[in-house]
Amino acid sequence: MQYRLSDHAKKRLQQRGIKQEWLAAALAMPDITENDAEDATLVHALKEIPEKGFKRLRVIYNESIEPVTIVTAYFE
Repeated sequence: MQYRLSDHAKKRLQQRGIKQEWLAAALAMPDITENDAEDATLVHALKEIPEKGFKRLRVIYNESIEPVTIVTAYFE
């Protein structure tokens, strides 16, 4: 999936130590996807990351824009 990072997402990925490869894996092969409860344009992709002790990475992106735009990402 082609995507771009919002300025907020860039800052948060660096701040939270989230690797681009983990982000790409969550988007390409999520364990589960969820629609956002408040914003119909947003999707949540969730993926367990083995290198982080199988913590679940949540990637929130706007699918109404081409390419999709990553809004934020964090470990649960």
